[in-house]
Amino acid sequence: MSNLVRSVGTIGALTAVSRVFGFVRDMLLSRVLGAGLAADAWQLAFTLPNTFRRLFAEGAFSVAFVPMYTRRLHGAAEDGGGETGADAFAGDVLSVFVWVLLGFSALCMAAMPGIVWLLAREYSDVPGKFELSVMLSRMTFPYLALVSLVAMLSGVLNARSRFAPGAFVPVFLNIVMIAGIVTGWYLRGEDGSDEIVAWSLAIALTLSGVVQLAYMAWASRRAGVRLKVTRPKFTPEVRRLGMLILPATFGAGIYQISQLVDTFFATSLPQGSLTLLKLADRLNQMPLGIFGIALGTAILPMLARHIQQGDAGEAQRLQANAVEVGTLLTLPAAVALAICAPAFVTAFFVGGKMTLADGAIMANIVVALVCGLPAYVLVKVFQPAFFSREDTRTPVWTAAFVLAVNIALNFYVVPRYGIVGLAAATAICATLNVVTLTIILQLRGWFRFTGALASRIVRQVLATAAMGAFLYWLMPLMADRYGGTVLERTWSLGVLVAGGMIVFFGVAFAIGALDKDLLAQLRRRRPAKPVDLAE
Repeated sequence: MSNLVRSVGTIGALTAVSRVFGFVRDMLLSRVLGAGLAADAWQLAFTLPNTFRRLFAEGAFSVAFVPMYTRRLHGAAEDGGGETGADAFAGDVLSVFVWVLLGFSALCMAAMPGIVWLLAREYSDVPGKFELSVMLSRMTFPYLALVSLVAMLSGVLNARSRFAPGAFVPVFLNIVMIAGIVTGWYLRGEDGSDEIVAWSLAIALTLSGVVQLAYMAWASRRAGVRLKVTRPKFTPEVRRLGMLILPATFGAGIYQISQLVDTFFATSLPQGSLTLLKLADRLNQMPLGIFGIALGTAILPMLARHIQQGDAGEAQRLQANAVEVGTLLTLPAAVALAICAPAFVTAFFVGGKMTLADGAIMANIVVALVCGLPAYVLVKVFQPAFFSREDTRTPVWTAAFVLAVNIALNFYVVPRYGIVGLAAATAICATLNVVTLTIILQLRGWFRFTGALASRIVRQVLATAAMGAFLYWLMPLMADRYGGTVLERTWSLGVLVAGGMIVFFGVAFAIGALDKDLLAQLRRRRPAKPVDLAE
């Protein structure tokens, strides 16, 4: 257990470092580019390779490759296992994977005008915007091949219980891109074109892929991994990997398609809408990345173990505790972000080319997005209930249903409410997804929403309401400070965060919304007796 906690702590700390650098990157980007033509073109060029990266490299490929590599690594040498056998298998995969990536990247780069037209045909109405988007997208697309190889090497090291390199490597992405922003700003000067900054960013993204791959290759060699690129051979294991990737791609594709759908609708709106949506989502992703991923990662293996042992009671208890923790962390975060959105947006993003008017729109987008924050996290809790039972179809079909609803809803709300309506539709559909999964779990008897759990959540809501009232009163008192000097912005946000936390946790403790035994279990500092929300 201590090794697991140490590994999770290492991953979490390094991921937090990466997210801080990513936040700095977007703060600089908002001030240097604002929300104009070049910013929108860059956001589209950045979205395309990253969408395919999450779909193939970090989604379907990792899900299929890592278990197969792990089995080889821990298998008997006489059966082709051990380090030598595992590295031979990885080398065969790499030899095929490299050519697939190169071919796919070349095909997409050649077809980029058509791809951009499908996603952002309205950009052709703005002189130069469509052409810039195509050229930047072609410049950034090699990043897909580079970072896909990074994901493969990360999977190899994770299978060997070396988690730090894969968790740290995204830091290089953000550092190189920050350097790209600064270089573009310097080359542009005071009266230069924003296209210079966009080009500098595109070059920096591809360069960051080279840096990440070099680092992972070094880390792999240091770990004793020896991979060789040879003539492609479709061995039985490589063919089996391909067959496993296909359904995994379909499962991961639903979410990625929904991201492209949102991009399609955002590009049909006034200039700057896509940029404001992506920057607003950065605030939404901070608690989601910390809470949602941690919960989803932790619950799956434990839940699978209880189910395999036939211990339905412990499985129910684990899920109920996870729901309680999820709401405990996300309800106050969602309300605090919704009320304080103008303060956070102004302090972090407004300045330079990002105007107060753009900041006001971004704040409204944040409010709409965070309404779905509890749902974004709870879906990470409920999906493992299906995956641990080897049911991958139900979450996929549920996501496909929600995607269809989302598309239909977007056709109604986007023409009427613009980019804020698009963000609200995302939150509504995330909530629909969670409600649907909860109902299915209840009907199958895999999870029960008990009175004890409902009572705890009601008390959390009361504590959140008290915090919300306090922040609503406090916000106007420092209105002149959120856009002031760096020191004024820092201390005013610090007062909001500290004050909100004191009120929430004080009221929550007083009315019993916090369970001391469960919190001790989360801290892992002392043994905790089971927290029974199952009855």
